[in-house]
Amino acid sequence: MYRYDAFDQRIVDERVAQFRDQTSRYLAGELSEDEFRPLRLQNGLYIQKQAPMLRIAVPYGLLSARQLRRLAHIARTYDKGYGHFSTRQNIQFNWPALEDVPQILEELAEVEMHAIQTSGNCIRNFTSDPFAGVAGDERIDPRPWAEILRQWATFHPEFAYLPRKFKIAVNGAEQDRAVIQCHDIGLDLVRDDAGATGFRVLVGGGLGRTPMIGKEIAAFVPWRDILTYCEAILRVYNRFGRRDNMYKARIKILVNSLGIDAFRARVEEEWGHGRGGPATLTEEEVARVTSHFVDPDYRPLAGDDAGYLSELGRDKAFAAWAKRNVRAHKRPGYASVVLSLKKTGIAPGDITDGQLDLVADLAERFSFGEARATHEQNLVLADVEQSRLGELWQLLRAAGLATPNIGLLTDIICCPGGDFCNLANAKSIPVADAIQQRFDDLDYLHDIGDIEINISGCMNACGHHHVGHIGILGVDKKGEEWYQITVGGAQGNDASLGKVIGPSFARAEVPDVIERLIETYVDNRYADERFIDTARRIGIEPFKARVYTKREADRKVANG
Repeated sequence: MYRYDAFDQRIVDERVAQFRDQTSRYLAGELSEDEFRPLRLQNGLYIQKQAPMLRIAVPYGLLSARQLRRLAHIARTYDKGYGHFSTRQNIQFNWPALEDVPQILEELAEVEMHAIQTSGNCIRNFTSDPFAGVAGDERIDPRPWAEILRQWATFHPEFAYLPRKFKIAVNGAEQDRAVIQCHDIGLDLVRDDAGATGFRVLVGGGLGRTPMIGKEIAAFVPWRDILTYCEAILRVYNRFGRRDNMYKARIKILVNSLGIDAFRARVEEEWGHGRGGPATLTEEEVARVTSHFVDPDYRPLAGDDAGYLSELGRDKAFAAWAKRNVRAHKRPGYASVVLSLKKTGIAPGDITDGQLDLVADLAERFSFGEARATHEQNLVLADVEQSRLGELWQLLRAAGLATPNIGLLTDIICCPGGDFCNLANAKSIPVADAIQQRFDDLDYLHDIGDIEINISGCMNACGHHHVGHIGILGVDKKGEEWYQITVGGAQGNDASLGKVIGPSFARAEVPDVIERLIETYVDNRYADERFIDTARRIGIEPFKARVYTKREADRKVANG
């Protein structure tokens, strides 16, 4: 993974000192709330319902064992003993005291971490494929390019105060595991007919109040020009994006209002002024960054481990875990392991200080000292020898990190919701817990197969509910919490936005609604057909009819 040089360390240390002074002046009454707000936001600090929330950047999801241990220390020392992994591959702490935040940032800087640009109207944390470098379908490793883009965007003077927040994702595989179609800019690494590396560029994707799938603005941008091309997009957005209405300020609104052809024309015109300028990449710079992302010292293994295959046949519980949580690896004899942060009764994405310490230990013992965060709010050990999977499983199971539910109904993506967030209309965590409690039968979950449920507590869509096979959105109705249900959303290559099935539901009804949706799927599916495929084939009407017919019948029974 990328390691700071002297310049990287200096600018992060200087930012910590700067924010320490700003915080001291604010606490002394020398800065007003309005003056302090943009300063704290660009250092990742929100003021939430219960306490400040500090969002720490995890660039493209990579974490060293040393960094994991520091996060565990912060959770113990400055928080309530846990952290929360978000859909941006970041980690958040929900309970730090404001006066402690500069010290937290100083301790993060000691392990090459920061909270810069994790909030505010700037370019946020870059996300990518959590299986980058190890996936068999990878065309080009996206990690060096994500790091190059991260360095370009950090403290970029033109883009510190954009009309609204800005998110970029990078994919390098045949299968998109970075959700690039739902980002302000989505970058897909490709090769042209001559074998040269470049980027297919998407623009104007995003979820939130007005969800949209990104549109292709360029089929191939040469690698040398990707920074100047992104600058051209951002300059057009910075110049023409709306600043009078925060709900219409995202780039997707500008792209949609102009149309992709007119937007492309403005970008091409702008690019004509900047192409070939100082941001043009060189082979030396790409080689410098790429040198940080070389393969670890893999042992030469012939193929699938015989002991591992034998254990799969002997132990049903181990086999169930391996089926859901173990992924194929590009190297013979190795595998990638997903650590589930979705144990029933635990808020999705939450991890304790003890678990963080354990993951650090396991990363060193089993996976070359590195772990990765996923946008589905789980963790990955990317480089595990198959012969050691049984040993790893036992350790994970003892720590509550081996729930065999990856990709299943209880592997829920969920924002913190009304329990923490000032913006939320409704709570998300209790809804996720109620669904997990209702569907806690692993045999049943494996029988119904892959289903993605995403929950957001408000229209900001931090839980990505629009692209869940089943999406749940908290809404406010006359001061009460209700939940709107969508069906048919999806991420990946065939990303789509879910459709609302009808009027919203009270919180207590949501598990029943999910059960009716699953029943409809089971009654209508073809053999081996996934939920999303059935939903696309039959449309939302059968789901809607089952849910609301049953709801009305239950009401009649309740009313006598």
